[in-house]
Amino acid sequence: MSQDPPTAQSRAVTVDDTGVRRQLADGSKEAVNWDELSAVIIRVMPDSPWDEDVFLMLAGSDGTGTAVPSSDPAADALIERLQTLPGFDNERFIEAMTTEADEAYVVWKAEGEA
Repeated sequence: MSQDPPTAQSRAVTVDDTGVRRQLADGSKEAVNWDELSAVIIRVMPDSPWDEDVFLMLAGSDGTGTAVPSSDPAADALIERLQTLPGFDNERFIEAMTTEADEAYVVWKAEGEA
């Protein structure tokens, strides 16, 4: 899971029944399948050197993952899907999306994850 350098901007993000895939402008790819999803973190970086300051970070139990900028056109569909996860913390999510604190907010963890 990367925190984008300026040259690694998204070319395309896909959210579907399999999971989330992100193709970067440099040709590399990031992905996480829903059945491997272990955590969802909202990373807020108000003083970010990039244009984006909020990322939806998805971690897979198999070591895969992706960081989707909240301004990406696919972010709304992603957020809608994430909010259906059992135990998703909507209050923490709202706090993360409305803060200017430089912090990572865990809004969901798979059952059994530390």
